[in-house]
Amino acid sequence: MLKSVKRPFSRQHVRISNDNYLWTLAFNTLPLPGSARPQQPGPPPLVLLHGFGGGVALWIRNFDSLSGGGPVYALDLLGFGRSSRPQFSSDPQEVEEQFLWALEEWRQRVGLESMVLLGHNLGGYLATAYTLKHPHRVKSLLLVEPWGFPGRPDNPQHEAIPVWIRAFGASMSPFNPLAGLRLAGPLGPMLVQTIRSDFKQKYLSVFEDNTVSDYIYHLNAQTPSGETGFKNMTIPYGWAKRPMLERVGCVQPDIPIFFIYGSRSSIHSDSGYAFKRDRPDVGIKVCGGGCGVVWVCVWGGCGGGWSGEPSGTRRV
Repeated sequence: MLKSVKRPFSRQHVRISNDNYLWTLAFNTLPLPGSARPQQPGPPPLVLLHGFGGGVALWIRNFDSLSGGGPVYALDLLGFGRSSRPQFSSDPQEVEEQFLWALEEWRQRVGLESMVLLGHNLGGYLATAYTLKHPHRVKSLLLVEPWGFPGRPDNPQHEAIPVWIRAFGASMSPFNPLAGLRLAGPLGPMLVQTIRSDFKQKYLSVFEDNTVSDYIYHLNAQTPSGETGFKNMTIPYGWAKRPMLERVGCVQPDIPIFFIYGSRSSIHSDSGYAFKRDRPDVGIKVCGGGCGVVWVCVWGGCGGGWSGEPSGTRRV
């Protein structure tokens, strides 16, 4: 997956406590991550946090452009990808703390004093939670289609949810979200190719075969860990047990916040605009032009403009 990246980078497992580790890619960084030397003068490093079921390699179309202005780190979240897979709590608040503990220990091991956090999907939720817990470590917060912001409505409109998702969700509710992928056995890669055929189209400029869908399959065919933690943070159909929209208003006002959505995204921009009513300086960008996978295309000329002028970050 990483063969298409042109800029040089380092890669390694950054060790944290309890025999855990986070798989990390680093661009424009000397020394290597894990050395715990002081952060060098210059722009704050950009730290990329992927979404549910993802991994660092899904940023391949962004690495070269994002790393043109300074240090960039991408890591597999605890329990996902090539990071360690510990047992997560059944309590949603404790699960969140486990993710945040790992990220904070990773920051200390890498030696970062502060950073710009960019999180997609679940990574956006965790980036926001980290900013609330460690505000002095975050220079800017960029949220790409962040999961878990709105609470579940009292009367959710089931007709708005496709029938196949409702049926699948009902049958699989006692299990982890991606259990069906593992139950499919050798048919798992084909299942990913069928359900997420959009990935092949979005990465067509990089891979003409099924490299990306195979990568996603192998990320999630392993023993579930972060996936189990995520399940324990949700209620049916993917709503967060602890909605972030109820807490994000406590982010310190001097930390710039930007939301990025796709015009056809399954995660709607309503939450971003709802928060903007209380904090007008929040930046919001809705990408048009058929952007279905925003983290792939937002830095590649995606259309649309900002609602609110971005400031305080060097890359958006």
